[in-house]
Amino acid sequence: MEILNALVVTANFVIVPALAYGAQLALGALGVTLVFGILRFSNFAHGDTMAFGAMATILATWGLQTLGVSLGPVPTAILALPAGIAAAALLLLATDRGVYRFYRRKRVAPIVLVIVSMGVMFVLNGLVRLIIGVDDIRFDDGARFLIRARDFRDATGLDEGLAIRTAQVVTIVVAGIAVALLFWFLNRTRTGKSMRAYSDNEDLALLSGIDPERVVRITWLIVAALATVAGVLYGLDKSFKPFTYFQLLLPIFAAAIVGGLGNPLGAVVGGFVIAFSEVAITYPWKKVVNYLLPGEAEVSGLLQLLSTDYKFAVSFVILIVILLFRPTGLFKGQSS
Repeated sequence: MEILNALVVTANFVIVPALAYGAQLALGALGVTLVFGILRFSNFAHGDTMAFGAMATILATWGLQTLGVSLGPVPTAILALPAGIAAAALLLLATDRGVYRFYRRKRVAPIVLVIVSMGVMFVLNGLVRLIIGVDDIRFDDGARFLIRARDFRDATGLDEGLAIRTAQVVTIVVAGIAVALLFWFLNRTRTGKSMRAYSDNEDLALLSGIDPERVVRITWLIVAALATVAGVLYGLDKSFKPFTYFQLLLPIFAAAIVGGLGNPLGAVVGGFVIAFSEVAITYPWKKVVNYLLPGEAEVSGLLQLLSTDYKFAVSFVILIVILLFRPTGLFKGQSS
């Protein structure tokens, strides 16, 4: 019985939150790794693209709520996602046409595009704050919990109750669908195969008749969709605050680099590696350990390696270790 209580506590505060957070990071890292693999630069504006897509979705959600439209227990934001994706897609296509294409045609060094993306990042950050403000915004309507702790305790007789929020389940399900669709597109469709060919060898792809501008446009459309979905799911799970998405850039890049920049599978795996590391290292394990200790023995300390204030420091340390000892990542991406 004590082991089951320990498992429930671990599921409540480590496994389920890390799965949801890992799914969000995986989607963010996929957007970063696609831009790096196909367009050949690290896009520092990706976090604020997530914020812009989430902002557009929130505005569309408020519009639907005003009209009395809802999805019952499921957050209305899921219904508003296409509007957010469309807004982010228009933004990225306009940014590419007005900014990135100029430098791409000059065939500048990748570091130049990185610096340009930092400028775009600050512009987007200011734009989002100007439109929607700087405060925390909650937009997760619908049923708050799929499984309630009290109901779980009553049904099982355990001391601990399992509580799973609807936003966490929606995150895992939607992220799973998005990742499956992306891998199907990249591996099964002609356009996806042309994108992979362009990523592997740009010159050979051009000789094969692949239109580079079309590949670029489709890449930005996919990145817009991934960024918006990731941004909305993170906002539903936590809350929406523009500056938070700027901070998310570190764990997202850490996830992409851990898996191997340019490798989509690596981005997914890296997202969960970073998420579980952050959550496990910053969680106080006192209650779990006390359930597992025999008899009257118990520990008095929190058994917390780092405070939650230092959550992003975990990503930074993992990132440094990977860059020092395996710069190509777990799945040998293009980071070298």
